Amino acid sequence: MATPSVTSLAIESIVFPPTMKAPGSTNNFFLGGAGVRGIQIQDKFVKFTAIGVYLQDIAIPYLAAKWKGKPPHKLTESVPFFMDIVTGPFEKFMRVTMIRPLTGQEYSNKVSENCVAIWKSLGIYTNEEAKAIKKFVSVFKDETFPPGSSILFTVSPKGLGSLTISFSKDGSIPEVETAVIENKLLSQAVLESMIGAHGVSPAAKQSLASRLSKLFKEEDEDSVLQ
Repeated sequence: MATPSVTSLAIESIVFPPTMKAPGSTNNFFLGGAGVRGIQIQDKFVKFTAIGVYLQDIAIPYLAAKWKGKPPHKLTESVPFFMDIVTGPFEKFMRVTMIRPLTGQEYSNKVSENCVAIWKSLGIYTNEEAKAIKKFVSVFKDETFPPGSSILFTVSPKGLGSLTISFSKDGSIPEVETAVIENKLLSQAVLESMIGAHGVSPAAKQSLASRLSKLFKEEDEDSVLQ
């Protein structure tokens, strides 16, 4: 199918283009939504990263079958809606761009904590997941991320499921990925840590809900016209 027609989004001074190529994939991806990730420190909201979530074009008919007609505020509040994005049988691509500098260890430790907490709460933390987390942390061990640099994740549901990790210092897409970790739960948990029930970016969730609701409506109107 044709890649949905969407606009770019600017988060702070970081622009997420409407479509992107993802390392480790030949598919087309469109910008589902984007938002800032920050932490409330005393009386100030400190912004650390901007997160863009891209979806493979086949995501629209898959998600619309269940969620079309729901207004954005209902989608924003719906945990099952975001879990359908996380677990759906299509590829996802996430670009995390730094607003403030972070070390690879700071980033990977926080993501790992979130992933392990999700698995332990569900009772699905096994040796395989422990190994995948160890590899994930080792990929980031010697990295530093100044403002404007990005971490790129491609999530594939194919086979056992995989997470492709790449790094970019200037917004470009690298030709060769840094690492591929074959573990379905890890690939899903990285995205779930961003937009799941306790996702670190409520702004990205709101953006996804708003933009996808509009695309479901357009998809519905197109099918009526055909």
